Amino acid sequence: MKELLESAYKGRKVLVTGQTGFKGSWLALWLKELGAEVVGYALDPKTDKDNFVVTKLSNQIKDLRADIRNKHKLLKVFKEEQPEIVFHLAAQPLVLESYDNPLETFETNIMGTANVLEAISKSDSVYAGIMITSDKCYENREMIWGYRENDPMGGYDPYSASKGSAELIINSYRKSFLASDGKAIASARAGNVVGGGDWSKYRLIPDIVRAIEAGQTLELRNPQATRPWQHVLEPLGGYLLLGAKMMADPAKYADAWNFGPYPHEVKPVETVVDKMIRCFGKGEWKELPPNNQHHEANLLTLDITKALSKLGWEPTLNLDETIFMTVDWYKNYNTGTDMYELCRNQIDEYVKGMPVNNVNIADNQQ
Repeated sequence: MKELLESAYKGRKVLVTGQTGFKGSWLALWLKELGAEVVGYALDPKTDKDNFVVTKLSNQIKDLRADIRNKHKLLKVFKEEQPEIVFHLAAQPLVLESYDNPLETFETNIMGTANVLEAISKSDSVYAGIMITSDKCYENREMIWGYRENDPMGGYDPYSASKGSAELIINSYRKSFLASDGKAIASARAGNVVGGGDWSKYRLIPDIVRAIEAGQTLELRNPQATRPWQHVLEPLGGYLLLGAKMMADPAKYADAWNFGPYPHEVKPVETVVDKMIRCFGKGEWKELPPNNQHHEANLLTLDITKALSKLGWEPTLNLDETIFMTVDWYKNYNTGTDMYELCRNQIDEYVKGMPVNNVNIADNQQ
């Protein structure tokens, strides 16, 4: 895998929107290590503890700060930087935040995506774009089987609706303009992504870490909610592989793709919390009384058959390994550890097939 990705990205100009965010920072770092010339376009990071900040990634890439809702600025950057490949991750990424700021969510996730697609369509240099949306783009019927790429788009909450809408817009641009211009555009839908360096509010892993660091009891809204948990490197590896395949055969891979864990790794919130606490060696949680203020899905999972059979991608990490790597980051971020090196080492181990295989959280009390 490493040789394939290096041959695909080494020396290429790659634009990453959202490089200051959780997933975007890991992707930009990985691309840098593959030898790509990375240009980032995003708002400022949310905290001084974010992965982007503690890895000092701004020293490693061209770090541009702007809003994807600013179409004129975006078009100017595309014209000046002349990227060959685009990974679009910039978004308002939170379900509960979308209830508080629905218009901002729609503007960012729908029109922001349209602006990036428009910039790609007008660019003389871009020939491949991977648009990252969400597993929540599907019309969630609480089914026990995973959603497939051709299932209906939907969305109860503003965030989910915005991602379903973004998928429709991506498909429209692909069919109406970009395919005829020789530009390959794909969309990627990942599960519940976890890993080091995420400090977003309303997210499980940051909430756990904040509670443990503060010596407080974690309060869970719905410990039985079941999600397709996966380490951040899993979908990112899928995105990178997809981009590499698109360069070789644009028409074959310019489509929608799911990246998630195997079905037996889809677990409830309380399982993840218990494993995190055991891996940290401390912490506790309690369930909050029922609160029906905002709707959240109880069950969500993805069918990854298409990626397995047609892309040659498969998930590598089990849930214990995912938790182990995640906790390793949070145990080290404020100890003086070189966090860029820690992230690079985690990427290297992941690409090699993870020598930490068979980690058992129940036996790891350090």
